Order: sequence, then C-alpha cells, then structure tokens
Amino acid sequence: MLVDSHCHLDRINLTPYDGELTGAIQAAHARGIQQMLCIGISLENIQTVIDIAQQHPGVVASVGVHPCDVKEGTASAEQLLQWSQQPKVVALGETGLDYHYETESKALQHESFALHLEVGGKTGLPVVVHTREARDDTIDLIKAHGSLEHAGVLHCFTEDWDMAKRALDLNYYISISGIVTFKNAEQIRDVVRKMPIDRLLVETDSPYLAPVPYRGKPNEPRYVREVAEFVAEVRGMAFEDLAQQTTDNFYRLFTRAKQYLPH
Repeated sequence: MLVDSHCHLDRINLTPYDGELTGAIQAAHARGIQQMLCIGISLENIQTVIDIAQQHPGVVASVGVHPCDVKEGTASAEQLLQWSQQPKVVALGETGLDYHYETESKALQHESFALHLEVGGKTGLPVVVHTREARDDTIDLIKAHGSLEHAGVLHCFTEDWDMAKRALDLNYYISISGIVTFKNAEQIRDVVRKMPIDRLLVETDSPYLAPVPYRGKPNEPRYVREVAEFVAEVRGMAFEDLAQQTTDNFYRLFTRAKQYLPH
C-alpha cells in the first residue's frame, strides 16, 4: 500500500471522472494508494480542504497558509488551533518560505512560518514545509521556532544533500515528488540515494508536477505509484519494500492519520 503525502484535491482535474472527486479518489485506491493528505494553502481554501477530508474515506487534511498566499491573509494562532482540532486534520501547513515568486512579502512569510512552527509544537502536529530559494532562512526558523519532537516534512524536495542533511538533523522528513523522474533532476536523485530510508516520503503535489510518463499532463494521486516505483529503482530496492517503508514513515510522522484509515 502507498500514501500520497501531499496533494491538492480541491484543484485536480476531474474531467475524466465526470466532475466527481470520488472518482479520482477511487482511481487512487484501485492502484494501492490507501490514503491521501489534502493540503490547505490559504484562508480561502482551508474549510474546503477540511470538508473534502471529512466527506471522503481515505483522505486527511492539513491546515495552513502557503508563503505565496500570505499577502492575501495570514492565520492567527487561534485560527490554527481551532482548525487543528477538527476531525481528520493531521498536520499544519503548507507553510514555509518562497523567495522565487515572492520577495516583497519576506517579513510576512517569516512571521507566518514561525507561527505555524510554534503552534505545531503546542498541538503536537507535524508541519508541512514549502521551501524555495530560502535554504538558510528555512533552517534557521525551524531551529528557532520548531519542535524537535513534533517536527515535520520538507515537501516536494528540490534542494541538495546539504540542505536535506540539515533538515534531517532537525528530525524532519523529506518528501519526493514526480520531479525526481525528470531528466534534469540528478541533484534530487542524489538525495534519494543518500537519505536514511526511515525519513523518506513520496507525494504527487497534484495537480502539479506529474511524473514521467505523464509529465506535462494534469497530475493526480494515483500517479504517486510512478513516483514510488522510480524512487525504488533509484535506491535499488523492491517497489513493495519502498511502498511499505514510506507508508510506515507517513504514519510515524502524521500520527493522527492512522485512525482515519478507510475500513
């Protein structure tokens, strides 16, 4: 069995499923994906994400504000705490830093990221972190405001081994997306080879970043199998072993998620 540790079910293309999200979720289940973590990214979509998780077996949710969305509104500690108590919410985020698309909002990004990290420590929930072109600041903020015991994950990892190792030293997990299958992604494959197997997760980040052979097409949770198969090949291990290990890792990090497994 597999878990898609990061997807945006409120954004995926449902045309192949007659507009019904249930169809996309069932298609994932049919390929052995037992659970999906649907990610909150803004004040606007958090309730939608919670509703999706609560309405669909095999889906859990995270709640938070993405660094590229902070200008439209940031969450307060009270809001994060309130959302975190909702059924099927298993994580905070997606939060973090993005200096590629957003440079004017750096101070606001820092403030929002620090708050998510602090609430994560208070609630015991792991934090889903987006980081792009902000290596040192990401690590520094995690050190200053994060919890070693209740850490989190650097999702859709695209950085180098040095960045990965610094995150691992802070008890973070690393999640690999379909980018690992791209020809120019040798840096990510190097991280995949060197990583301790007990800190590795796989994801789609759907509807974005579909893996080869679907690159350029809309991504969806069922394609996490292609990601996992490729990662297993890079590591020189059996797919079944990689699937089991990444699933075990997911439930070790997102401890609340196991109680919501579909029967």
